[in-house]
Amino acid sequence: MLPVTQLSFPLHLRVTKSRYVYARLVIVGNPNYKRGIMNHKPVLPSLLRAASLAALVASPALAFADIHDCRINSARGDIRRVIHIQFDNTHFRRDNPNVPSDLEQMPHLLNFIKGNGTLLANDHTILISHTAGGILSTLTGVYPDRHGQTVSNSYVRTSTTGAFTFPSSFGYWTDPVSAANTPTVPNMIAADGTNAPAPWVAYTRAGCDVGAVAAANIVLENTNTTPTGDITKVFGNPSPQQAEADAARVLPNTPANAAAKAKPQTDFVGLAVHCAQGSAVCAAGQADLLPAEPGGYTGFKGLFGAQSINPFLTGGAVLNDLLAQPITDPFANPGFPGFDGMSAAVSLAYVAAMQEKGIPVTFAYISDAHDFHGVSGNQHVAFGPGDAGYVDQLKAYDEAFDAFFRRLAAGGITKDNTLFVFTVDEGDHFAGVQKNDCDGVNTPCVYGPNEVGEINANIDTLVTHQFPSLAAQFLGSAAPNAFTVHGDDAPTFYLAKKGASGGALAQTDPLTREFERSIANLTAINPYTGLIDPLMVRMADQTGMRALHMMVDADPARNPVFVLFADPNYFITDFPASTCETCINPLFAWNHGDIQKEIAQTWLGVVGPGVRREGVARHVWTDHADVRPTMLALLGLKDSYGHDGRVITEPLHEWALPRSLRQHQEKFERLGAVYKQVNAPFGRFAMHLLSASTDALKSGSASDDGAYTATQSRIEDLTGQRNALASEMKTVLDAAAFGTQPIDPRHAEKLIDRGEDLLERARRLAHGDRERRDHDGHDRD
Repeated sequence: MLPVTQLSFPLHLRVTKSRYVYARLVIVGNPNYKRGIMNHKPVLPSLLRAASLAALVASPALAFADIHDCRINSARGDIRRVIHIQFDNTHFRRDNPNVPSDLEQMPHLLNFIKGNGTLLANDHTILISHTAGGILSTLTGVYPDRHGQTVSNSYVRTSTTGAFTFPSSFGYWTDPVSAANTPTVPNMIAADGTNAPAPWVAYTRAGCDVGAVAAANIVLENTNTTPTGDITKVFGNPSPQQAEADAARVLPNTPANAAAKAKPQTDFVGLAVHCAQGSAVCAAGQADLLPAEPGGYTGFKGLFGAQSINPFLTGGAVLNDLLAQPITDPFANPGFPGFDGMSAAVSLAYVAAMQEKGIPVTFAYISDAHDFHGVSGNQHVAFGPGDAGYVDQLKAYDEAFDAFFRRLAAGGITKDNTLFVFTVDEGDHFAGVQKNDCDGVNTPCVYGPNEVGEINANIDTLVTHQFPSLAAQFLGSAAPNAFTVHGDDAPTFYLAKKGASGGALAQTDPLTREFERSIANLTAINPYTGLIDPLMVRMADQTGMRALHMMVDADPARNPVFVLFADPNYFITDFPASTCETCINPLFAWNHGDIQKEIAQTWLGVVGPGVRREGVARHVWTDHADVRPTMLALLGLKDSYGHDGRVITEPLHEWALPRSLRQHQEKFERLGAVYKQVNAPFGRFAMHLLSASTDALKSGSASDDGAYTATQSRIEDLTGQRNALASEMKTVLDAAAFGTQPIDPRHAEKLIDRGEDLLERARRLAHGDRERRDHDGHDRD
């Protein structure tokens, strides 16, 4: 086995798997943006936890406020509230066959879902499969090419002079992105170039206040006081909030000032309430501005940050979590503890408190449990499956859900009057040694040095050593071109010509094709095994990425030139420059972004009036975009736009559906099932074309690229047909769900036939008629 080089670099310079880690974005003095910082309180002993649960359930504060103005219009009028919770990297499938899965180790949650509703175990994420994109597609019901976050949790924009900038995917809903020699556009950009419609609007227009607990981009995400910064935009200048943020920013970055510098984020970021018109909750709040919202959005107000929300919830500055501990940042400032600090006990406490105070719709985020987040000053460390620390954190999460359900029930919030939705942003691949002598719960899994951690791979070094002539074209100040990657196990590549007449290289540029053929043959030495690994699993250029919903036509500057779906044990990066050629990084071990089944396949739990008790359902294929239309159909609400998802009728009682959905429901479900395979990023059509794209990109030579050209032409043609057919299908499905137009059975059958024919043609393009299974776990047919 080869020697392993340990790594040391600032965690806040790293973009990877978790909620808030940026590439090249240094947030000095803002420790909550570092991956791996949780609230500074200790884990409670079991007896104290039990006492805390009893005290919380018996609390007299559980007299729930009136919500009569919220005009949810469910079929029988029995849904009064909505609780939507999305985890970061929490699994239903086992990462080690001997170790119970994350959900199995949270039996209070798992049994609540299985015993009262349905857990859909054949759900899927989107591409690129990261936190921002997964949450935003869940919130909006559209794929990333319609909300702009096709690459996350940050992305790259290429200027007209060949320079690269690295915006974060996480920004408040109306935040723009801008840099020299690139256009200023919305971060959340719709297909027509406008700001994407906001997900709370359907609720607030119906008279419902909406609480947001660390949910992506519907809370403030920064404390910037520039004209477009969140503080200035929301609170105005001058304002007390602007003054606080300005004062903190100019303080010297010293330990003595750490608490004061962190306070603006603790006060203003991560929590929000978007109110209905005239709601007393936001009477003293700020204008909730959505200037580009379809249909207009005026007269609405919101509360932003713990500084205004905590006093509304508690009458004071401090809210206790579900284990009776005060929620603070790492420096004891009461308020938002940072996104990595949103454990189950913290997030669920905010949800319960908001519901108690009459906020009937809540969306919350819960941070992952498979990493040691620690406290201020601790180094982030990744756990392996069954590690004692991992098991302890899941036990604390389970106890928090026990307290949560008891607390809600004590106030009359139950499955009989509330729609509960639980899901996750994406799955993960564990990079490390598989343990076979433990189950985690009874016998802890013990990992030694260099047995847990992704394999960092420096793409610049690998290219220099394996393709020196190519490196000479792109690396170094004298090179006429430049390239960078969005670091990931599925890195996106950005190639550009430097200078005034520069900019992104075209996908058919000879240098682009040389680069793609080279990367297709890239290898790395695996420090776990000492063997040489081929890194490429699949590849797609811009033609192929269109089939995956990974291209943003309204902002070409953010589009990659190509994407490499790589061996999921590797994290391929060019930053920092000191990154080893290949070495084990014990700080991170749970990779996603890629296409492997353990990453792609997720879960969705639904409980409430109208939902069948089916336990675990594996036969229905769904993805993140289906969540929103399913919720709105149950609630009798609608959006101003069409969805990329479809209503998941299979686990719902017939009486709970709109009349137009009940008519010809079987045909609706057949059409919906074919539609998902035609249009979803992980549907059969996209995966077939990804396979064909891979073969095309690695083919040919500088003198003969005919196979590539021919295949790309067929991919482009099939994708155009797919887009046209998917648009027809979506129109029919959305009209039945929200437009009182029942399915026409004959028309639906024709669409189904056309869809199945298109899938067969895509299959034939992907390696002809051979019947086989990919080594990455996906069926080709």
